[in-house]
Formats: sequence, structure tokens, C-alpha cells
Amino acid sequence: MKTTTRLRELLSKPDIIVAPGAYDGITARLAEQAGFPVVYMTGAGTSMARGFPDFGLLSMSEMVENAGVMARSISVPLISDADTGYGNELNVTRAVREFETRGVAGIHIEDQVSPKRCGHLDGKVVVSHEEFISKIRAAVAARRDPDFLIIARTDARAVTSFEDAIGRANAALGMGADMAFVEAVQTAEELSSVPRLVKGPCLLNVVPGGKTPRITMEEAQALGYRLAIHPGVLLGAVIVAADQALQKLRATGEPPNIPQGATVMDTFRRFGADEWNALRRQFADEEQQHGQNAL
Repeated sequence: MKTTTRLRELLSKPDIIVAPGAYDGITARLAEQAGFPVVYMTGAGTSMARGFPDFGLLSMSEMVENAGVMARSISVPLISDADTGYGNELNVTRAVREFETRGVAGIHIEDQVSPKRCGHLDGKVVVSHEEFISKIRAAVAARRDPDFLIIARTDARAVTSFEDAIGRANAALGMGADMAFVEAVQTAEELSSVPRLVKGPCLLNVVPGGKTPRITMEEAQALGYRLAIHPGVLLGAVIVAADQALQKLRATGEPPNIPQGATVMDTFRRFGADEWNALRRQFADEEQQHGQNAL
């Protein structure tokens, strides 16, 4: 089954989908191995993995390249941040087709001006309602696989009003978007109102320390959210673990402890070593058989 079709199937079920944020092949595969049915490519994590803050400094090509690496590293659907669509309707058209070609199952496109910034930072600026809807219309028309998920993200809450954000979300759904992403709502009342006011499936962005109040995934499901992304869960964990490991190495000259009995090959196995070794043996056996037949 195509990952796009699988994602649609998951969204048709009653339980909320929880998608941890990953930013490379390692973190994507770890998320899949942990049992999550969907992985989210965080734009912030992708930016920081390249040495930049989440200020819209990466190009479409850089984002698409990373999404392709992640999509080929896992068998579950990957949803990717596609920022503002990287320009006008023509750029949006190309972006949709590039992400789709890389095996990504869905993307979200937002209404910030370019270059954008993290949705939970101050100082955001959004494009007009009309420009945003035109981009969403272009995105919907560009996809070749009808199951490819188009998520319309609006950052208007922090710039204009909560009412404008809801209006933009509903207009985008009316133009064919599959899901609405009302970013950075600021109160518990707004958080609970989004699924009631938006006329379609809603995404919740879980950002500890951000502008949106924290709720549990059970509460999010009860409110009516269909998908919850956790962009910083692995990025934050990796930074903390890396700081601790480096501090220990500098203080003691010793690397951090590894699990009892773990070997280098155990780590490689988590990234497909057994499958690649099987291929090597298969071709070696075929070559040996070919040589014997030639005698």
C-alpha cells in the first residue's frame, strides 16, 4: 500500500494520530521503531541540523532533499513541513510535485510571508487571505496522487485575529485542502474552539514552551483533533543527551555507557544491516553458482 493511501486510512480511524518530529534518517527510523504510525519532518529540526535557526533560511531543494532521505528510511507515512511553498503559485506547484516524487505522504503550507519564522516566535507577518487561498488552490491542483495530503496552515492568530485564522482555515478547506492547521492558538478556549469552528479535520502542534497551552493526547482527541505533531520531541532529547555525553567525555576522557552487551553491529542492525548483508550473500552465492556452471 502506498504511504499516501496508508495515511488516509489512518486518518479515517477514530483515534488521534501522534506523529513525533524527526529531522534526519536516524531520528525518522527511531520514531518508526518506537511504534509510531506516522513521522513528521520538522522544519525547525531540519534547519538546526544544518546549523541555522528556524527563520526560513533553507531553500525548497534543501527541505525536499531531507524529506526524501527520511521517506526512504522508513516504511510508515512521512508528513513534511513545506514552509510557505517557497514563492508564488508556480513555486507551490513545483514544491508539491517535488515532495510527492520523494515519497512524502503529505505536506503543510502556511500563510506567512517569506522568509517565515517559527510559528511560536513573535514578529510573524502573513500574506493576504486571497494570496494564501490561491496557494492552497495551486497545491491541490498540483498533486498527481489524489491521496497526497495537503494541510493548510495559518499563522494569522498572532498577526490579525483568531477569527481571521478560522476563516482562512475554512476557506482553504473549501478550496480542497484536506486538513487545517491553526498555528499557535493562545488560550485553552481557543484550543478547544478550533475543531468546533473549523469545517474539517484539524492538526494540533504540540510545542512545549510555546504559545499554545499544553494538553494530553487524550484531551486533544476528545476535543476533536485528528493529528498531533510533536516537532521538538527528538531534537530536544538529542540536544540534552549530546550535552551530557560531551560533558562526560571532556571531564573523564570516557564515552558514555552503552547498553550491556551492545555491539557496533547491534546499532547497524537498527538501520538495515541484516537486509544489506543478505543481499551481499545472495549475489555472492549467485556468482559462485555461475562460476561452477561455467566449469
